[in-house]
Amino acid sequence: MWADIRVMEETAYMGVYCRRWGIPLIDGGTVRLPRLVGEGRALDLIMTGRQVMADECERIGLCEYVVPEGHARVKAEELAHEISRFPQMCMRADVASAKNSYGMELGAALEHEFVASKGAVAAEGISGARRFAGGAGRSGDFDNIGQV
Repeated sequence: MWADIRVMEETAYMGVYCRRWGIPLIDGGTVRLPRLVGEGRALDLIMTGRQVMADECERIGLCEYVVPEGHARVKAEELAHEISRFPQMCMRADVASAKNSYGMELGAALEHEFVASKGAVAAEGISGARRFAGGAGRSGDFDNIGQV
């Protein structure tokens, strides 16, 4: 649950199996799970300890991709390659803002986003805007976006 993007094989499953043995979730599960799937669904999984198959995991937000058996690593590597093509300071600022603004009031979260992204705008955004103005990335094209 701690990955930014989760990939599961179609035969995979999850569950709060420690429930059977009287072991509480001491790995952050009671904190992270409600943030991923909402309180009600999280409590269902925590309290019942039931098995959750990959298709349900995708439907409720426990994973983002379900792939055929034997293809999880391939998909994860494809995603890593795709993500690595983007300017990384910008990527890191956006991911940090998405994670750190959870639970903040809207105004504070928007201010946090703005302040946290200023360095990325200066380091990567200006040259990226120039490339776009020069024709790169038009009509949603990702082929020639290049790095900063």
